[in-house]
Amino acid sequence: MAQPIAVVTAVNRFGLGARPGELGDAASDPHGWLLSQLSAGAEVLPDALPNSLDYLRQEGTVRDLRKMAKDSNGDMMAQQAAKDAEKDLRQRIRQEIALRQQVAVVTARSFPERIVRFWSNHFAISTDKNIAASFAAPMEREAIRPHAFGKFSDLLMAIETHPGMLLYLDNTQSIGVDSKAGMRARNAPNPKAARRGLNENLAREILELHTLGVNGGYAQGDVIELAKAITGWSLQRPQDSSDTGSPFRFNANTHEPGDRRVLGKRYREEGEAQGRAILADLALHPATAQHLSFKLARHFVADQPPPQLVAAMAKAYLASGGDLSTLYSTMVKHPLAWAPTARKFKTPQDFLVSSMRALTLDGQKDAARTLDLQARMGHPVFQPRSPAGFADTAADWSGPDALFKRVQAAQTLADAAPQTASNDPVQMATRALGDGMDAETLLAVRRAESPRQGVALLLASPSFQWRA
Repeated sequence: MAQPIAVVTAVNRFGLGARPGELGDAASDPHGWLLSQLSAGAEVLPDALPNSLDYLRQEGTVRDLRKMAKDSNGDMMAQQAAKDAEKDLRQRIRQEIALRQQVAVVTARSFPERIVRFWSNHFAISTDKNIAASFAAPMEREAIRPHAFGKFSDLLMAIETHPGMLLYLDNTQSIGVDSKAGMRARNAPNPKAARRGLNENLAREILELHTLGVNGGYAQGDVIELAKAITGWSLQRPQDSSDTGSPFRFNANTHEPGDRRVLGKRYREEGEAQGRAILADLALHPATAQHLSFKLARHFVADQPPPQLVAAMAKAYLASGGDLSTLYSTMVKHPLAWAPTARKFKTPQDFLVSSMRALTLDGQKDAARTLDLQARMGHPVFQPRSPAGFADTAADWSGPDALFKRVQAAQTLADAAPQTASNDPVQMATRALGDGMDAETLLAVRRAESPRQGVALLLASPSFQWRA
């Protein structure tokens, strides 16, 4: 029995796509079904996974072994040890990404899981930058999953002090000009040391991407002042004697001394606390409320979300003191979020995850195949190649070549589907799309020459490409 469109919207647009029986689970109260998932939060990945401090130490071991191999004059054992250590590190990361894929495919709380993925793209780091390659998946697990349903200020702080962001945007290399380390560098005979100074990358992206937005009212002077305030925000080193259990380390020797003025407000010199105070205020700035509300509404509702919806979300965010669950629930409860014209074109990641959920594929077992497909479709996992993340509008994913690759991917997925899932593609179409399936798609699936062809036609159909 087909399900009303509001049920399909709850599962396929706010969630990650319907698994067998899921439309029925949401049928009695689509809004309540989503809100109940918010109170439960995101899935928790196993504690046995290495934490970022483990990865930092392993990266240090790899660097040491590479150096030993380089200095060994061709010693084969030294070279092999370096290769083995690096292989082990990369294998651990691949295993975590496969587990992440499995969680998305099997979870019964796909709305929170989509929220986690939204924030991973909002706070994007790209693994094509080698220094940050090990930390994208751990950053999502350690900083985003635990904080995506509380205060935005806590999420923001967890992100900006995480190794992934500090390394990706070069803050570990930032040195205050008048800090102790900066003054030593000016007097150093080594020209390379003298060239090190203030790095604005992280401060700029905090203002432009993470909080206020590009039109949020900040100026270049605010970027410089924030960059000075977060000098000293760095990481534990292998030689550090104190083990706090956290990879983050505040280095007072590289921190720029003095008061700072950001967006017209003066922040006293208090070391590490100075930068934290600025971030706390940025989290509650009206421009941040507008920026986050617009991006969330664009992701969940429409490429051009209704201004009234965005305004209502921003107002609720500020009234709640930056509570993210309030922001999400305001969106879910607003009638404009469920308007007939509201829909989103699936990114390659969305397409693959929703396909795997419909086909009941095993997310971890089939991860290698599907993640390779995702990369070939222009959406490699954790690799947007820009701090701005992957694009989130239909125009960016619906070109002729992109659509052709979707047709190829649909056939590949249909070939991999369990025989039980492909025996009756018409029934599967009803389970996945309910009333969101158009008559032409249903007719094409019914006339397919084989069950697998019917599945491929369903996955490639216009109905399946949209989160309606």
